[in-house]
Amino acid sequence: MAGTAAVVSFGTASAQTAPPPAGTTAGTTITNTALASYTVNGVEQTAESNAASFVVDLKANLTVAPLAGNTPVAIGEADAVLKFTVTNNTNGTQDFILSSVQSLIGGIFTGDNFDVGNIRIVVDSDGNNTYTSADTATYINELPADQTRTVFIVANVPADQQAALATVTLVAQIAAGGDATQQGDALVSNGLAANRDGVVDVVFADNDSGFGDLAFNGYGRSTLAYEITTRNVELSIAKSSTVISDPVNDIGFPKAIPGAIVRYCLIVRNATTLTPARNVNLTDLIPANTTYEANSITVGGIGLGNECVLDGLPLSDAGGTVLPLSGITGSYDATARKVSVTIPTVTSLLPVAASFRVKIN
Repeated sequence: MAGTAAVVSFGTASAQTAPPPAGTTAGTTITNTALASYTVNGVEQTAESNAASFVVDLKANLTVAPLAGNTPVAIGEADAVLKFTVTNNTNGTQDFILSSVQSLIGGIFTGDNFDVGNIRIVVDSDGNNTYTSADTATYINELPADQTRTVFIVANVPADQQAALATVTLVAQIAAGGDATQQGDALVSNGLAANRDGVVDVVFADNDSGFGDLAFNGYGRSTLAYEITTRNVELSIAKSSTVISDPVNDIGFPKAIPGAIVRYCLIVRNATTLTPARNVNLTDLIPANTTYEANSITVGGIGLGNECVLDGLPLSDAGGTVLPLSGITGSYDATARKVSVTIPTVTSLLPVAASFRVKIN
């Protein structure tokens, strides 16, 4: 470990210096003979030596670097992604074992004050540098010399209002290649032992890549951070009421007379782009002089301005999910005379409308 520890702060990251091309492939046999020419009684003669051969040893090296910078995240965000690259600077095809480290020593990275959860390390499967569910490999398999592969660290950000910065270090270790069906074992250096003729020795040539690393150990690392950049969003709730029927005119020009049915409409909007509002919980008390209409809660209706012009999908008063995968739930508490709707995520792209009905006493 040499020099100053790498420091991740807002917008910066540690990185290694890229080494030169890997060179001749390890295991290559290099053979050479010598020739002698001479004359005897004026006649030219030649003699050839025996062949001297050796095999090229493995110069094991790698580079781990950040791909782009730190990742801006929201409090409570799931599956947030940091991106790195791992380059094989070895003169051979290698596997790479991947692991991660969080906050080796508290405070070593400027501003680091929380840890992310459920960390996963996956390798980019299609080379588009974008994490998808198709990316499942947990180690780099059979990476040729001088080639680079993108690696994602995926994690969940805790719902902690004090959270500001979480640093995560990707650690890559050079492993044996040659078997595409399974991860190779970590390489062991023969650099300090006598050279073995006809055998491919392993010599680590990697640099010290920053805090926690040493030169010539077969490891490389790089650190990035999750940054909490937005702590609130511009969330608004618009409420309106519409008389939709009465006992005299039915639905034709209904009036707010006793016995009339009134629809309350709540439209939730998030005006902050790129930052969703999570676990949005709407509650509304049934006003005096009205009676809640059983099982009238709906979510996902069509809104025009601040009015619901069409009901959404119904929820059970006892609680239930509107649509598969939506996670939206709602219920009516008859004791508290309260309607509740919980929406897991509200983005700037899609406002969410909820409605319920009451009868005027």
